[in-house]
Amino acid sequence: MPARTPPGTGRADLVADTALALLAARGMRGLTHRAVDEAAGLPPGSTSNVARTRQALLELAVRRLADREARVLGLHEMPDPRDGLDALVDALALAAHRALTGNRELTLARYELALEATRRPELRTYFDATGRRFRDLLTGLVTALGSTEPARHTLSLVAWADGLMFSCVAGSYSAEVPSADEVRQGLRELLHGMLNG
Repeated sequence: MPARTPPGTGRADLVADTALALLAARGMRGLTHRAVDEAAGLPPGSTSNVARTRQALLELAVRRLADREARVLGLHEMPDPRDGLDALVDALALAAHRALTGNRELTLARYELALEATRRPELRTYFDATGRRFRDLLTGLVTALGSTEPARHTLSLVAWADGLMFSCVAGSYSAEVPSADEVRQGLRELLHGMLNG
C-alpha cells in the first residue's frame, strides 16, 4: 500500500501519508506504528522516531490531511466574492467533485479520524482546530455574498457537502457518484435558496 507522497518529501510527510492510506484501507485498528513502518518501507522504529505516541501519530495524520485536502479542494482557487454567486458555485462544485472522484482515500481517512475524535477529546480539539480554516473561508465567502446569517448558512453548506461526500464515498450512493454538473446543480439550489431567498 504505497502512500501517495511525492518524491523528495520528508519522512514526517511519508509517515503521515502512509497513516492516511492505512486508515482508508484498514480503518483505525489497522493504524499502528509498525504497520506504518512496513507499508512505507521504513526500518522498524522509524515511525516512532517521528511520532512517539499514538496521539502524536494521529495529530500528524490530521495535519497532513488538512494540508492535502486544502490542495484538493483548491482553497487557493476560491473566487473573489465580487465575481458573484455562480463563480462560487462553480468553484465549490469542482472542489466537491474532486473529493468524490480522485481523492476518495482522503475522504475515508477523514471520516476515520473524525469518528476517533469523538472518543478522544485531545484529538477532537486538534481535529476541529485544523478544520476551522475551511469553515472560516466559507463563512467569509457567504458573508461577502450578502448572507444575513453567515454562521447558519456555513453550517448548512458544510452539512450538505459532508452529507454528499459521506453518501457517495461510504454510504448508500457509493456506486453512483454524481457528475460535476449534478454537484453544481445541487450547490446552486442550496446557495441561491440561502442567499436569495
